[in-house]
Amino acid sequence: MANANHQVWVLGAGQLGAMMRHAGMPLAIEVYPVPLDSDTIPAVPPNAVVTPEIEHWPQTPANQALANHPNFMNAHVFDRLADRLTQKQLIDHLNLATAPWCNVTTESTADNLFALLGDRVLLKRRRGGYDGRGQHWLKQPHATTIPDAWIGEGIAEAAIDFNEELSLVGVRDRNGQHYFYPLTLNLHTDGILTASLAPLARLTPLQAQAECMLGALLDELDYIGVMAMECFRVGDKLLINELAPRVHNSGHWTQAGTACSQFESHLRAVTGLPLAPPKTRGLTAMVNLVGIDRNNQWLAIPEAALYWYGKEVRPGRKVGHINLCGTDPEQVSKALEDLKPLLPEHYDAIIQWAQTQIAAGRQ
Repeated sequence: MANANHQVWVLGAGQLGAMMRHAGMPLAIEVYPVPLDSDTIPAVPPNAVVTPEIEHWPQTPANQALANHPNFMNAHVFDRLADRLTQKQLIDHLNLATAPWCNVTTESTADNLFALLGDRVLLKRRRGGYDGRGQHWLKQPHATTIPDAWIGEGIAEAAIDFNEELSLVGVRDRNGQHYFYPLTLNLHTDGILTASLAPLARLTPLQAQAECMLGALLDELDYIGVMAMECFRVGDKLLINELAPRVHNSGHWTQAGTACSQFESHLRAVTGLPLAPPKTRGLTAMVNLVGIDRNNQWLAIPEAALYWYGKEVRPGRKVGHINLCGTDPEQVSKALEDLKPLLPEHYDAIIQWAQTQIAAGRQ
C-alpha cells in the first residue's frame, strides 16, 4: 500500500503533468512535474515514483536523472513504444490488427512501397511527430521518390479507408488487474484531435474487441498505469493505429464524465493504490481549444467544465479543453449549441459533427 503522502515526479511539465497534479490532490499524492528543458537535476527521494507525460524526451542531465530513478515506472516500455517500428513489431507479434506497413530502409523505393501497400502510402517518423506532424504522403502518380530524410527514419503504412476513429483508455495495476473506460469516438482536424464523445451506445458491441486488444498489450508489456490505444473502425473490425503509454488527450472527457478520471487512475496504479472501475456520469462531449483566446463566457454554460492550460496562445497549439457532460444526450447537444457562438466560426463544423453523432445515437 502506498504512503498517503506518496510523491510522484513527472518527466515533463505540460498540461498532462498539470492535470496529474490536480488529480493527486484529493488523494494526498504530491505530484511534481519537471520541465523537459530543466537545467536543475531534481532531488527525487528514493521512495518516490517517476512517470512521464510523453514517450520521448531530450537527453539532458535532469531528464536522465528522472529516467534512471529506480522507481521510474514502465522504464522498459518507452523505447519500445516511442519507436513506431518496434511498436508495430509488438502489435504484429501479438497478432493484433493494424494497417499493412513496412520499414523504410535504404533498399526502399516509392515503386516497391506502392506495390506492397497500394496507391496511397503514409510515411511516419519512427520517433516524435504528433498532432499531424511527422507525416508525409506518397500518392500515385505524383510521387516517384522517397524523400532522403525518411530513409532509415520512418515506417510506411497503407492508407486505410476507415469509417471513424476511436480510442480506448485502459489502466493496469501491479497485480495485473485491468479496467477500461468506454470506447471514445474522436474527430481530428488537420491531424489534431478536436472533439471526443463518450460513451456512445452504438460503440458498445466493439468494446470487448477493443479491451481484448489493449489488454493483451498491457499484459505483454507488464505495464502499470494508463495507456491509450487509437484505432480505426473498418466495418465491425478495429485496426490499431498508435499506442500512447501515458494519459491521453482522447481521455480528457473522463475528468467530467466519470467518477475516477484517467489521471486519477494512473496515479492510483503507479502508487499502488486500489483501482476503481470507471463509472460514467452520462454522455460527455470534449471540445479541444486549439490556438484560440480564452473566453470566460464559456463558464456560463451550466454543463461546461473548462480546463485552461495557461499556455501562450499560438496557432495550432492546444491551450485548453471544455467538457460538456449531461445525463440526457439532448442536454449535451443543447450545451454544444450554446457553446457554438462563443467559439471561432471554424468550430461550427466540429460542433455540428458532435451534435450529429449524438442525434444518431437517439434514433
